[in-house]
Amino acid sequence: MAGQMTDFGSEKAYERPPQCDCPDDEDGRISFSPQSSCENENEAQASGSDRNARSTSITTWRGFLPCLTIFALTGLLIFSNRVQVKDGYLCLQRGGSQSSASVTVLEGDIVPTTLASQTGHHRDTTKAHLRFPGTQPKARIQSREPDPSPQQGTATSSAPLPTRTVLQNYEVAQPVLMPYGTSDSDGSTDDDGSLSRDDCKVLLMRRDFAWSYGDPFVAKYTPPDCDFNRVVINFTVVSQGRQYDRLAIMYLGDIEVWRTSTAEPTVPPGIRWTYLKDMTQYLSLWKQPQTLIFDLGNLINDKYTGIFNTTLTATFFTSDVPTDTAPPSDLIIPISARQSSNSSVWVSQFTVPAQNATNLISDFPRNARRAVFSVSANGQASEEFWWSNVPQSDTLAFNATAGEFPGYSPFREVQVLIDGQLAGVQWPFPVIFTGGVSPGLHRPIASPDAFDLKEHEIDITPFLPLLCDGRPHIFSIIILGLDDGGNGNARLIDPVNSSWYVTGKVFIWLDDDPDSITTGSWPTIQALPPTISVTSSVTTNETGANSSLLYSTFVHRELLISASVKTQKSSDTFSWSQRLSYSNKGRVSAFGFDQINDMTIWGDDAATGLDVMYASEYSYPLFANSSYTILPPAGNLTLFGHVRQSKHQSTKGRGNVFPTGLEAFNTRTRKFSNPVLDTTKEGEAWFFQSGDGATSSGFGDAYQTFKFSGYSDNGALGALEPDVQLYWRNISAVNGSVVYDYKTIASRIDGGATVTAGKPGFVGNSDGKGMGMFAQVDDGRAKNGHFGLRAFMGGDGN
Repeated sequence: MAGQMTDFGSEKAYERPPQCDCPDDEDGRISFSPQSSCENENEAQASGSDRNARSTSITTWRGFLPCLTIFALTGLLIFSNRVQVKDGYLCLQRGGSQSSASVTVLEGDIVPTTLASQTGHHRDTTKAHLRFPGTQPKARIQSREPDPSPQQGTATSSAPLPTRTVLQNYEVAQPVLMPYGTSDSDGSTDDDGSLSRDDCKVLLMRRDFAWSYGDPFVAKYTPPDCDFNRVVINFTVVSQGRQYDRLAIMYLGDIEVWRTSTAEPTVPPGIRWTYLKDMTQYLSLWKQPQTLIFDLGNLINDKYTGIFNTTLTATFFTSDVPTDTAPPSDLIIPISARQSSNSSVWVSQFTVPAQNATNLISDFPRNARRAVFSVSANGQASEEFWWSNVPQSDTLAFNATAGEFPGYSPFREVQVLIDGQLAGVQWPFPVIFTGGVSPGLHRPIASPDAFDLKEHEIDITPFLPLLCDGRPHIFSIIILGLDDGGNGNARLIDPVNSSWYVTGKVFIWLDDDPDSITTGSWPTIQALPPTISVTSSVTTNETGANSSLLYSTFVHRELLISASVKTQKSSDTFSWSQRLSYSNKGRVSAFGFDQINDMTIWGDDAATGLDVMYASEYSYPLFANSSYTILPPAGNLTLFGHVRQSKHQSTKGRGNVFPTGLEAFNTRTRKFSNPVLDTTKEGEAWFFQSGDGATSSGFGDAYQTFKFSGYSDNGALGALEPDVQLYWRNISAVNGSVVYDYKTIASRIDGGATVTAGKPGFVGNSDGKGMGMFAQVDDGRAKNGHFGLRAFMGGDGN
């Protein structure tokens, strides 16, 4: 049955929720327009309101929050509107063909997924009663006709109190290609129906992640019965209450296919975000039955009440627009813990350094003609803010005041080894999650890559003559830092602190003849040890106490790997090269309670040979200034953060594995190539917490500019036009309210631009006191300095 989920383990069938007849609401977005009762129903669902059949009428005020900043207090309530709270669901599909793909649930709830149902599921074991007002448990959700139109309620006061609206969070990113055309990655672009539709949409997951550490969502995926050559997933989350940001990883079998993180929720009605991710690079996996695993570890108690109510859909469709990337690979080999068939574990990430990230591959195909290794790695716990770590010799510089700081320098290198030989490196992008530095920095604009942690590509085609010899081969991923030894003679060192979550995979393209064997010379590796410089100096006050630390770290590396490779149809010298530079100047002052880091990572990767020419140049500038103060006797905490982060990336050629975004603008007659991405986000935020951790608040502001461009083939002798701006966005927020949102999107039809101007929404507290409740800071950590200035990422739930 189309859209039906069957749990064969419990022999219960759950039908999909009723569709809302929402015009142009393909992705179930929350609309702030008061004109559609169905949109209001969606908003009620997202805010966790009453899902009983009985309807309740409430009054919602929308407008500006009186914005409390360091400099001014301004505000104006704009308008109000009555909405109907009903037994509603997100509008997940409108129009298009229904898919008969099936998802069989093995572990984890899928339907129903109300807050109440999740509470009931855990109540017996935890003896906790966390149901929010207005929610009731349901044993089964069935489709039914929509409720009648909302009835006007009777006003009980001439001056009703203003209420909050759902906070819409964003990660600004380049658009993706959908069946109806170009769509913003945050799901905000409407399907106007102007393009033909030949797609099918599948509900992959609906799950409330509450007590979910060690309890991932697991289901059996069967491909839909529609033709497709492209796949885009839509991940939509609503949450309310107080909670840390959480990391999430999606797998198809043992292969990690996406890594994301959550926003930190707010007080009711909560927060909502959507992210669209092009997953076409995994086409060979989507064509086969898979075990779908979604791991989002979360903990619930009396302080951390935020449950992540998630919906994951996939849109399958066919498109003939040209792309600038390599075609999807024929085969993907995981480099992971390979636990998808272990029902006591399920997830396949390596946790480094506790585990060795190593696989012995004995079935590498001998007719491979190209191979690319992609690595996914990010730090957690004391390695989350690795870029702010101090030299190893200075970790105890402020032990008497702020406590021990994480060490092994603010530099990290991810190495990929094949049979112990260096195949390539990644110098990680410094992702700052939505609770990082100061939570107010990320509401409602998340930092770059926070909702979509990118993977790094390393072309290992020079190793094919070795890998195709029919023997087993060892693939390893290691994380290295620097040990300065206190004498300035720093060297790479493994292991580092805990922890890094690591997986890898090998994308392989095969020759047509399954009996052909790729041969050639073994790779020549030119990779001298990196050039490293680490310096530091400590200043003391008149009593001899360490008051400040200045340190700097500079690293430069070059490598070149080449081999003669002979495949079924060609023979050539293939080479992979990397040039990278790193600088980080840090200062810790105020006896360890203030810290500044000014860092830049620059890299240039290139692959040539066998009809492949690919180059990527990137830089990751980051400036972070953070400080915190704990005031006796109550221990009240104040934290300030100022972050400016940029990402610049340009790609040339046609060989990269992952979609670039250009496919969203290409047509049969006009093609773009060589994408260029430039974005900068900057913000300041304050955070306040009472000494007992019972209350917290904050305010701040942030802005981001984002430009995505390409080079257009004008059709005349294949000449390239100058840089063409395809997508541009400028967004600003104050105290959680978007006060300016302007963007242009180049049309796929005529090359023109669609211009939209956003409006601010009322998302702050009605009393004008900033952005409300945040995840609590562990006072013990702050006082003991266990994480230095890293107080807000509680990945371990503490």
